[in-house]
Amino acid sequence: MAIKFSKTFLLRKLHQITGIVPLGAFFFVHMFTNAKAMNGAKVFNDAVADIHHMPFLLFIEIFGIFLPLLYHSVYGIIISAESKVNVGNYGYGRNWLYLFQRITGIFLFVFILFHLMHLRFGFFGGFGLTDIAVAGNASRAYEIIALDFQSWGIVIFYILGVAATAWHLGYGIFLFAVDWGLVVGEKAQKFALYACAMIAIGSFGLGANAIFSFVRPCGLMPAALCEQVVESKTTESEKF
Repeated sequence: MAIKFSKTFLLRKLHQITGIVPLGAFFFVHMFTNAKAMNGAKVFNDAVADIHHMPFLLFIEIFGIFLPLLYHSVYGIIISAESKVNVGNYGYGRNWLYLFQRITGIFLFVFILFHLMHLRFGFFGGFGLTDIAVAGNASRAYEIIALDFQSWGIVIFYILGVAATAWHLGYGIFLFAVDWGLVVGEKAQKFALYACAMIAIGSFGLGANAIFSFVRPCGLMPAALCEQVVESKTTESEKF
């Protein structure tokens, strides 16, 4: 006898998968690339240039990032609209965590839209930000972002964005593991929740340090841990 799945069931499963496989993986790669800013402009610009030189980059962006992100965001908002807040009646920890998951999801829709439109396409230049997109300007990537981060309002906005992303992904991994039957039993789920919390905290720390790396050398880390690489300039006399 064939097993039939409801449309809602399949849509929710697809929503979970898109949040883990393409988007979660992209977030970690994105944080790793941004972390290179702690070693200075040249290292970061070279890392951005490496991404720009990837084969089939546009294909990867459309089908590996933009479309999964669009689906995950829109369907996540639909789930949030349909869900009922019951923390007032049942103040269990899991209920509060689920509420935060929905709140961060809505905030991230705004944050990621701004992030993509500004750094990918150069929008919002009229709001005191740079009007030059990082895409296509790898040699100036560090400079462009550093100019934006001269505004503490933008710095705070990005810190909140990284915190929301780290939390949303960390708890999303936990929900995925539980819903897909990867962790069964109270003890296993408790351990998984702690592990996912550590993922969220670690991701936030990595992202926060990357943000401050555009404000000061090495970000929040001691300068001794960073290697500031300066691009050498050869004079005409040195060539001969």
